[in-house]
Amino acid sequence: MFNTPYGLKFNIAQVAEEITRFMKAESGYRYKVVIGTDSQGFEPSSFSVDFVTAIVIQRVGNGGRYFWRRAELGKFHTLRDRIIREVMLSLEVAQEILGLLKDLKMSDFDFEIHADIGEKGETKKMLQEVVGMIRANNFEARTKPESYAASNVADRHI
Repeated sequence: MFNTPYGLKFNIAQVAEEITRFMKAESGYRYKVVIGTDSQGFEPSSFSVDFVTAIVIQRVGNGGRYFWRRAELGKFHTLRDRIIREVMLSLEVAQEILGLLKDLKMSDFDFEIHADIGEKGETKKMLQEVVGMIRANNFEARTKPESYAASNVADRHI
């Protein structure tokens, strides 16, 4: 189930319906749907890692909405494994939400996957690999500092 900032819970089909409703309410704007995942719990003693995936619908230049869900997964032994799992969770949600939006006849929006990695820090050596994974799935990739869905929205709920 996905949560809203207001405490409501929606399944993925209901999220797609809410996105559709949001876009139809003001049809004169350009829209962007963004998926991003962040995680926490990478200390060697952690028994599990919390992953939060966010779905953001942005009315470009005029606000937006978001939905998020948490998944607690097993222990990850390397930072690389954890980052790859973040990207895989985002890709899984992206495939599902896009299929539902297509079924609802929604197609006029931009779509991006945001990865919580950048050119600074430990994740810089993974940049090409992660961006390649996202692009191999035919999605536009954004990394820090442009990856607000992962770095800000999902991070807020970790």
